[in-house]
Amino acid sequence: MSAANPLRAYAAVTAAYWAFMLSDGALRMLVLLHFNALGFTPIQLAWLFLLYELAGIITNLGAGWLAARFGLAATLYGGLALQIGALIALAQLDPGWSIAASVAFVMAVQGVSGVAKDLAKMSSKSAVKLLAPSEAGGLFRWVAVLTGSKNAVKGLGFFLGAALLALLGFTTAVWAMAGVLAVILIAVVLFLPSGLPGRMKADEAWGGWRSKDARVNRLSLARLFLFGARDVWFVVGIPVYFQSVLSDGTSEGRREAFFLIGGFLALWIIAYGAVQAAAPRILGAKNQPEAETVRKAVRWAGLLVPIPFLLAGAAWAAEGPAPWLTAMLIGGLLVFGFVFAINSSVHSYLILAFGSAERITRDVGFYYMANAAGRLIGTLLSGLSYQVGGLPLCLATAGVMAAGSWFAARRLLPR
Repeated sequence: MSAANPLRAYAAVTAAYWAFMLSDGALRMLVLLHFNALGFTPIQLAWLFLLYELAGIITNLGAGWLAARFGLAATLYGGLALQIGALIALAQLDPGWSIAASVAFVMAVQGVSGVAKDLAKMSSKSAVKLLAPSEAGGLFRWVAVLTGSKNAVKGLGFFLGAALLALLGFTTAVWAMAGVLAVILIAVVLFLPSGLPGRMKADEAWGGWRSKDARVNRLSLARLFLFGARDVWFVVGIPVYFQSVLSDGTSEGRREAFFLIGGFLALWIIAYGAVQAAAPRILGAKNQPEAETVRKAVRWAGLLVPIPFLLAGAAWAAEGPAPWLTAMLIGGLLVFGFVFAINSSVHSYLILAFGSAERITRDVGFYYMANAAGRLIGTLLSGLSYQVGGLPLCLATAGVMAAGSWFAARRLLPR
């Protein structure tokens, strides 16, 4: 790629990533709310997303090699195309199927969507490392903008999914999303500049999936626990709790709850994305030594730990849904989101700062494999903890995962 084209390539990659994450957020909310309304238990809801997260683990182990072998553009196109196929397949779901058949089918479709998501994510994040300007602070700013804007768009997708479900119904909403994403894929193929970097030598072999840099491996472990801490409450626990509080069981009540839950989760993700994008300014990271950024990463990881424990204590004291508890949860989860966003943004910068340009796609792939493993564990624990111990156990489990992220991050400090 010529030196004149990196900004254009960055804009095209970002636009493709935005389109994908809009559909990803909408699809998650569609599936969650639709099947919760059909009477699925928290465990059954968690199962719907498990293959999605497991597929992410497997995909990231090979996606870095695929991108290095065939180029980042190929894996980006592949991710978008697979997501379209997953949406078309999901539209074939038959309401007359048994619960077991429905769960198995949706799990399989979500698995394809998980492959698609991590191909698109790895391609976009790796491209930033190769396209970002070399001046001080340039990499942190570019990755913060990509990551923050992506999460704002995904948050909008949460609201879009809830709105489409309420206004169009499940099947029509899924078909509409597939059609729009197909148009986006055609546009990206036509307008993405040729020569997007990332391809390695043709004779380089598979292998070396685990980084030779201990910092990459330790950061990946911290990432696993960080996203586990979020998804323990985010995937099943809080949406199911809010639906029990907001819906009166009627069709109109469920529709109203769809909008309110989707709106809250959308605003949470949008605000989280805005904080991520602003993280370099919040941390004062311009011209900052890498070691100082690591110390700040550890400090912010520690700040996250007490928040879910405090919310768990409040939920235990309330002994059931209560207006004051709902208000406290909303405020507490917004604070959690702010601290979580700083942690996530610093992680996203550090993986690119630690990774070598020669094997960046594989280092990023391994890192996002750990990210997907954290989401998998968090998803499973979300349904399990909520079913066994309700909201208090769900939030306490999130606190344990946050503590794990802090301990892992401490290992990044110089000895």
